[in-house]
Amino acid sequence: MTPSPQPWSRLTGAARRAAPGAADAPAGFATRVAAQALAAEPPPASLLECWSLRALALAGLLAVGSLAGNYATLVSAWQNEAASVDDPVAELIELAT
Repeated sequence: MTPSPQPWSRLTGAARRAAPGAADAPAGFATRVAAQALAAEPPPASLLECWSLRALALAGLLAVGSLAGNYATLVSAWQNEAASVDDPVAELIELAT
């Protein structure tokens, strides 16, 4: 539904009739506008924002779960002197056997 052009034509006509250099706004106008803007309710969160926060929480849980699942391997790698080997694949194969 398209709004009627009457309000727009009235506003543009009033702007054309206004004298150049007329007073900008009544006293306190900017303060009232700022107060109304700050009092307005924030817009609802977007769907992407909601899902991204859930994905972040899930990624954190998966990271903590993977560390907990491999705790024994990590501890043994830190305690062995084989942890100083330059080849991490060979170290993992030795730990698995």
